[in-house]
Amino acid sequence: MKYLKLIRYKNLLMLAFMQVLFRYAFLKQQDIPLALSDWQYGLLILSTVLLAAAGYVINNIYDVATDSINKPDDVVIGKGITETAAYNIYIGLNISGVAIGFLLSNIILRPSFASLFILIAALLYFYATTLKQIMILGNFVVAALLSISVLIIGIFDLFPVINSENQAQMASLFSILIDYVLFAFMINFVREIVKDIEDVNGDYNQGMNTLPIAIGISRAAKIALGCAIIPFVLSLLYINTYFVQNHLYIVTIYAFLFVLAPLLYFIVKVFSAKSKKDFQHLSTVLKLILFFGILSILIISLNIKYNA
Repeated sequence: MKYLKLIRYKNLLMLAFMQVLFRYAFLKQQDIPLALSDWQYGLLILSTVLLAAAGYVINNIYDVATDSINKPDDVVIGKGITETAAYNIYIGLNISGVAIGFLLSNIILRPSFASLFILIAALLYFYATTLKQIMILGNFVVAALLSISVLIIGIFDLFPVINSENQAQMASLFSILIDYVLFAFMINFVREIVKDIEDVNGDYNQGMNTLPIAIGISRAAKIALGCAIIPFVLSLLYINTYFVQNHLYIVTIYAFLFVLAPLLYFIVKVFSAKSKKDFQHLSTVLKLILFFGILSILIISLNIKYNA
């Protein structure tokens, strides 16, 4: 169990579920060729999960002091797992993830794509060691890294099989993936700000310069509120343009109930949030919004099939 806490296995399961969902609930339902076979796509999921796990390990190594204040029950390094063992796990996960990425890049005859896995591993390391201490930049990077886990699906499964005949259809599918990439980025960016507010005491004691430390909890919460309004408005416009006007009423109702309503709840509650418990709750709300937002790709596929 201590090793599972080290890699935040619940988040990794959600990442793997998201990638399975996009391929089998969305891409496999389209009349298009895909570059990867099922077992190769499984390796792509494994690679991204291994790199994400490595990111959690290095983050835990550098966060022992702050987590001892913010989340003492979650600290595992020094309590059954030595720092040396944690570093060895980190190195092993990274080497495995990058090696699988290198193999897949050669399978699809795009060896240069292996650099993407190296970039992810490097960004996760620099986030844990340096970037997370830089106001806003750290939030931006970690939100972008989550979004890449969606984008990488298109890069490896769609891009290699684009030709002149299917270019328009592939561009349309890529556009849908990009929509989800942007949604995941915006929600996770807001969540990172909320998490910084939640962890402000430990971060302050470690001399970090997060947004709530620099401008105060109240102002940081207002920025989170402002940032949350953007995906709310864009999602509302998106639902009207692509769901309502195409008579996809099931997914419209789903989006209102499970994406817009929770987002509106967050916007209302963050305005009055004060305690650590309040911000923990709001962080969970955003995580659920992200989950149900990604799950909408399945609802869309079922709604289209049902209407047909």
